Amino acid sequence: MYLRMANKLKTHSGVKKRFKVTASGKVMSKKEGNNHLQTNKGKTNKKFSYGKELTGASAKVVKSLLN
Repeated sequence: MYLRMANKLKTHSGVKKRFKVTASGKVMSKKEGNNHLQTNKGKTNKKFSYGKELTGASAKVVKSLLN
């Protein structure tokens, strides 16, 4: 007898590239404006590219897409 298993959900590849979830469960997004003209920007702007925390319904949606 064969057991039928449900298909696994795939992680949304676009969300995987743009967000990360911290160990405490916060959803962090990248700061904008870090793709070009790097010579005019300070070292700390480039170093801490993950800086904005998503909250509320948008964080819930991102977490569900990262399953």
